[in-house]
Amino acid sequence: MKKFTLVALLAIPLSVASVHAADLSQGIANKVQRANTLQQNEKLGEAINLLKGLNPSREYDKAYVQRMLGVFYWQSGNKNQAITNLQNAVESGLLQDEQAWVTRRMLADILLSSEKFRQALPHYYTLSKSVPENQNAAELWLRIAQSHYQLEQWNDVLKAVAKRDRFLKKTDKHSLNMKLGAQLQLQQWKGAVPTLEALIALEPNHVAWWQQLTGIQLRLGRSHDALNTMALAKRQGVALTQRDLRSLAQLYAQRGIPERAAQQIAELEGAESDSELLAIQAQYWQMAREWEQAVKVWELAANRDNKYRWQLAQLLLQEGHYRQALTQLQKVTDKRRAADVELAKVRAYYKLTDFDKAIIHAKRADNIQSTSTSQSWIRYLNQMRKMDS
Repeated sequence: MKKFTLVALLAIPLSVASVHAADLSQGIANKVQRANTLQQNEKLGEAINLLKGLNPSREYDKAYVQRMLGVFYWQSGNKNQAITNLQNAVESGLLQDEQAWVTRRMLADILLSSEKFRQALPHYYTLSKSVPENQNAAELWLRIAQSHYQLEQWNDVLKAVAKRDRFLKKTDKHSLNMKLGAQLQLQQWKGAVPTLEALIALEPNHVAWWQQLTGIQLRLGRSHDALNTMALAKRQGVALTQRDLRSLAQLYAQRGIPERAAQQIAELEGAESDSELLAIQAQYWQMAREWEQAVKVWELAANRDNKYRWQLAQLLLQEGHYRQALTQLQKVTDKRRAADVELAKVRAYYKLTDFDKAIIHAKRADNIQSTSTSQSWIRYLNQMRKMDS
């Protein structure tokens, strides 16, 4: 669960030399003034003990002392006692106008900082109904949004963020972060797209925003947009991961630009020595019909892992490099491909017009696995030999 730091709380004058001083009885006013002086002289413990020892007879005096005790307890780090005293002061209903508002705000903020979100929310909503001109309504709605966020009340988060933005006249990072979190939880994918675009505008080097935007665009079936997003991130120098860059290559291939996909794979770390990356790159070059480049990269992959020898041999055969294909076919060790290898040799020798060797391999293929293809080759090659003779 995320924790939020209390900022600028209780930053209000605590001196009784205010417009409310006249509302206190003289004896309590003197004690409160003394406690205030002790607090200002960093004698917080003495100030608390002085106030605790008071037993006001007037209800307003009692509420005011509890309010002050709540502030002092918070300053001393005793949140529970601060909450108790501030709650009593607020619930008395005797504090006046802005004094009452500020006290409730203190209580709500301390409850929030204590992760008592359900208790804090009613106070924040009460405060939101009447915000003094010298108070920050946008910050108030930020606290409301934060509380709902912690309670995973996602629709309420969105409502609170919208209220906050109206006071701000713009959307800032705090609002956008919470809005995005709520939208993702509610699976509001389309709504999350402009939110992420706004976050990218504010933090263009934050890779997570680019990654999330691409992921959502793919989820929405917008592969074209996803490619543009990832390509733009790369151009702008965002620190994309190797996985991101590999995804970019896939997007290029899906878009029908396999040569860009191959080039992107070639830029990955270890692309020149990793047999898997070499094989992927070779496939993309093949898709791009860049046969010479594909052969070159398949050869590099096969030299590092023999399982790619078959693909190399097939491409050599396709491109008419029959003797080179035969050399590579000799090196294929996968027994599951034994019959296919023999049939590939048949084709190579046939193209080289060596029908004797071709029929030998056709019979070998038929012995391994008799198929219509192997039988057809045997019949055809026997006819060719008879014609030659």
